[in-house]
Amino acid sequence: MQEIVSILLIGISLSMDTFSLSLSVGSIANKNNLIKILPLFVGIFHFFMPLLGNFIGLSIIKLLDLASNVILGTVLIVLGINLAIHYIKDETADIKISFLGLIFFALSVSIDSFSVGLGINDITSNYILASIIFAFCSAAFTYLGIIIGKYSSKLIGKYAIILGILLLLLLGIFHLFI
Repeated sequence: MQEIVSILLIGISLSMDTFSLSLSVGSIANKNNLIKILPLFVGIFHFFMPLLGNFIGLSIIKLLDLASNVILGTVLIVLGINLAIHYIKDETADIKISFLGLIFFALSVSIDSFSVGLGINDITSNYILASIIFAFCSAAFTYLGIIIGKYSSKLIGKYAIILGILLLLLLGIFHLFI
Protein backbone atom coordinates (compact mmCIF):
# COMPACT_ATOMS: atom_id res chain seq x y z
CA MET A 1 0.00 0.00 0.00
CA GLN A 2 2.85 2.39 0.84
CA GLU A 3 4.25 1.68 -2.63
CA ILE A 4 1.05 2.77 -4.38
CA VAL A 5 0.71 5.87 -2.18
CA SER A 6 4.32 6.88 -2.93
CA ILE A 7 3.83 6.36 -6.66
CA LEU A 8 0.56 8.33 -6.59
CA LEU A 9 2.11 11.23 -4.65
CA ILE A 10 5.04 11.35 -7.06
CA GLY A 11 2.61 11.23 -9.99
CA ILE A 12 0.65 14.14 -8.52
CA SER A 13 3.77 16.19 -7.84
CA LEU A 14 5.07 15.50 -11.36
CA SER A 15 1.74 16.77 -12.67
CA MET A 16 1.83 20.15 -10.92
CA ASP A 17 3.96 21.87 -13.55
CA THR A 18 1.73 20.40 -16.24
CA PHE A 19 -1.32 21.65 -14.37
CA SER A 20 -0.03 25.18 -13.97
CA LEU A 21 1.02 25.43 -17.62
CA SER A 22 -2.30 23.93 -18.70
CA LEU A 23 -4.08 26.70 -16.80
CA SER A 24 -2.26 29.17 -19.03
CA VAL A 25 -2.99 27.16 -22.15
CA GLY A 26 -6.66 26.92 -21.24
CA SER A 27 -6.90 30.65 -20.70
CA ILE A 28 -5.35 31.58 -24.07
CA ALA A 29 -6.35 28.77 -26.43
CA ASN A 30 -10.11 28.41 -26.27
CA LYS A 31 -10.66 27.84 -30.00
CA ASN A 32 -7.77 25.53 -30.90
CA ASN A 33 -8.75 21.90 -31.61
CA LEU A 34 -5.21 20.66 -30.90
CA ILE A 35 -5.74 21.53 -27.24
CA LYS A 36 -8.22 18.66 -27.00
CA ILE A 37 -5.43 16.11 -27.56
CA LEU A 38 -2.85 17.81 -25.32
CA PRO A 39 -3.71 15.63 -22.27
CA LEU A 40 -3.20 12.51 -24.41
CA PHE A 41 0.25 13.69 -25.54
CA VAL A 42 1.28 14.59 -21.99
CA GLY A 43 0.06 11.22 -20.71
CA ILE A 44 1.95 9.30 -23.38
CA PHE A 45 5.17 11.16 -22.64
CA HIS A 46 4.71 10.65 -18.88
CA PHE A 47 4.31 6.94 -19.56
CA PHE A 48 7.45 6.43 -21.64
CA MET A 49 9.87 8.89 -20.03
CA PRO A 50 10.06 7.14 -16.61
CA LEU A 51 10.58 3.80 -18.36
CA LEU A 52 13.46 5.28 -20.33
CA GLY A 53 14.81 6.91 -17.17
CA ASN A 54 14.56 3.61 -15.31
CA PHE A 55 16.46 1.77 -18.02
CA ILE A 56 19.25 4.35 -17.91
CA GLY A 57 19.07 4.58 -14.10
CA LEU A 58 19.54 0.83 -13.66
CA SER A 59 22.57 0.99 -15.92
CA ILE A 60 24.06 3.85 -13.87
CA ILE A 61 23.34 2.06 -10.58
CA LYS A 62 25.10 -1.08 -11.81
CA LEU A 63 27.99 0.86 -13.30
CA LEU A 64 28.64 3.13 -10.30
CA ASP A 65 27.34 0.81 -7.56
CA LEU A 66 25.01 3.46 -6.10
CA ALA A 67 21.99 3.04 -3.85
CA SER A 68 18.76 3.73 -5.71
CA ASN A 69 17.19 5.54 -2.74
CA VAL A 70 20.04 8.09 -2.84
CA ILE A 71 19.49 8.66 -6.55
CA LEU A 72 15.70 8.97 -6.19
CA GLY A 73 15.88 11.22 -3.12
CA THR A 74 18.47 13.47 -4.76
CA VAL A 75 16.52 13.68 -8.03
CA LEU A 76 13.27 14.57 -6.21
CA ILE A 77 14.99 17.27 -4.13
CA VAL A 78 16.73 18.72 -7.20
CA LEU A 79 13.41 18.77 -9.09
CA GLY A 80 11.75 20.51 -6.14
CA ILE A 81 14.53 23.11 -5.94
CA ASN A 82 14.42 23.64 -9.70
CA LEU A 83 10.65 24.14 -9.59
CA ALA A 84 11.10 26.58 -6.68
CA ILE A 85 13.72 28.58 -8.61
CA HIS A 86 11.41 28.89 -11.61
CA TYR A 87 8.56 29.87 -9.29
CA ILE A 88 10.64 32.56 -7.57
CA LYS A 89 11.86 33.93 -10.90
CA ASP A 90 8.21 33.94 -12.02
CA GLU A 91 9.14 32.40 -15.37
CA THR A 92 6.36 31.71 -17.79
CA ALA A 93 6.49 29.59 -20.88
CA ASP A 94 5.78 30.91 -24.34
CA ILE A 95 3.34 28.29 -25.56
CA LYS A 96 2.73 27.88 -29.28
CA ILE A 97 -0.43 25.91 -29.99
CA SER A 98 0.57 23.86 -33.02
CA PHE A 99 1.22 20.15 -33.45
CA LEU A 100 4.93 20.72 -32.91
CA GLY A 101 4.08 22.95 -29.95
CA LEU A 102 2.07 20.11 -28.42
CA ILE A 103 5.02 17.75 -28.78
CA PHE A 104 7.41 20.24 -27.17
CA PHE A 105 4.93 21.02 -24.41
CA ALA A 106 4.51 17.32 -23.59
CA LEU A 107 8.26 16.72 -23.74
CA SER A 108 9.11 19.71 -21.56
CA VAL A 109 6.68 18.77 -18.79
CA SER A 110 7.72 15.09 -18.85
CA ILE A 111 11.46 15.58 -18.47
CA ASP A 112 11.00 15.44 -14.70
CA SER A 113 9.33 12.02 -15.01
CA PHE A 114 12.42 10.83 -16.86
CA SER A 115 14.49 11.96 -13.89
CA VAL A 116 12.20 10.16 -11.43
CA GLY A 117 12.55 7.02 -13.55
CA LEU A 118 16.28 7.04 -12.76
CA GLY A 119 15.55 5.94 -9.19
CA ILE A 120 12.02 4.54 -9.33
CA ASN A 121 13.26 1.03 -8.58
CA ASP A 122 13.70 2.14 -4.96
CA ILE A 123 9.92 2.44 -4.70
CA THR A 124 8.65 -0.36 -6.90
CA SER A 125 9.69 -3.14 -9.20
CA ASN A 126 6.48 -2.69 -11.16
CA TYR A 127 7.67 0.08 -13.48
CA ILE A 128 4.74 -0.32 -15.85
CA LEU A 129 2.23 0.35 -13.04
CA ALA A 130 4.22 3.41 -11.95
CA SER A 131 4.31 4.72 -15.52
CA ILE A 132 0.58 4.14 -15.93
CA ILE A 133 -0.11 6.10 -12.73
CA PHE A 134 2.23 8.91 -13.85
CA ALA A 135 0.53 9.00 -17.26
CA PHE A 136 -2.96 9.02 -15.77
CA CYS A 137 -2.13 11.75 -13.23
CA SER A 138 -0.44 13.98 -15.79
CA ALA A 139 -3.19 13.56 -18.40
CA ALA A 140 -5.89 14.21 -15.80
CA PHE A 141 -4.13 17.28 -14.40
CA THR A 142 -3.49 18.59 -17.91
CA TYR A 143 -7.16 18.24 -18.80
CA LEU A 144 -8.25 19.74 -15.49
CA GLY A 145 -5.82 22.64 -15.94
CA ILE A 146 -7.14 23.41 -19.42
CA ILE A 147 -10.75 23.34 -18.24
CA ILE A 148 -10.09 25.45 -15.13
CA GLY A 149 -7.87 27.79 -17.17
CA LYS A 150 -10.84 28.70 -19.33
CA TYR A 151 -12.72 29.99 -16.30
CA SER A 152 -10.21 31.11 -13.69
CA SER A 153 -7.30 33.41 -13.06
CA LYS A 154 -3.64 32.44 -12.89
CA LEU A 155 -3.76 32.45 -9.07
CA ILE A 156 -4.52 28.70 -8.91
CA GLY A 157 -1.35 27.95 -10.90
CA LYS A 158 0.81 29.50 -8.19
CA TYR A 159 -0.73 27.28 -5.52
CA ALA A 160 -0.29 24.20 -7.70
CA ILE A 161 3.41 24.96 -8.13
CA ILE A 162 3.88 25.49 -4.37
CA LEU A 163 2.15 22.16 -3.66
CA GLY A 164 4.36 20.42 -6.23
CA ILE A 165 7.51 21.93 -4.69
CA LEU A 166 6.52 20.79 -1.20
CA LEU A 167 5.61 17.27 -2.34
CA LEU A 168 8.87 16.83 -4.26
CA LEU A 169 11.01 18.09 -1.37
CA LEU A 170 9.21 15.98 1.24
CA LEU A 171 9.35 12.83 -0.88
CA GLY A 172 13.03 13.47 -1.65
CA ILE A 173 13.88 13.86 2.04
CA PHE A 174 11.85 10.76 2.84
CA HIS A 175 13.76 8.65 0.34
CA LEU A 176 17.14 10.01 1.38
CA PHE A 177 16.81 9.53 5.12
CA ILE A 178 14.11 6.95 5.78
